[in-house]
Amino acid sequence: MNNNELKIIFDDIITYLSEIDDKEEIFNFLRDLLSEKEILEFSKRFQVAKMLDKKISYKVIEEKTQMSSTTIARISKFLNWWNNWYKNALYKLNFLSNEHHKGHWS
Repeated sequence: MNNNELKIIFDDIITYLSEIDDKEEIFNFLRDLLSEKEILEFSKRFQVAKMLDKKISYKVIEEKTQMSSTTIARISKFLNWWNNWYKNALYKLNFLSNEHHKGHWS
């Protein structure tokens, strides 16, 4: 299936999520939509991207996440060579985290 076909299939979900400002509502929707196993898989993949971005070794990532080296390599490919969407997400999260902590005592 190509990207355009996937976009069409996923469009209603993307549109709905893009309109939600409440993290609890997003979580509850995704909890209904996805199984616990799918949520864990989804979250682990993003955790792997964060670890790869911090230059953590594949071996350590495998041990901490229980993800296969093949999956880690695939995520690395998307993180570093194919597109910038993981990097964009990591950048935005870092920016939001820094904005949230401005003015807070550390």
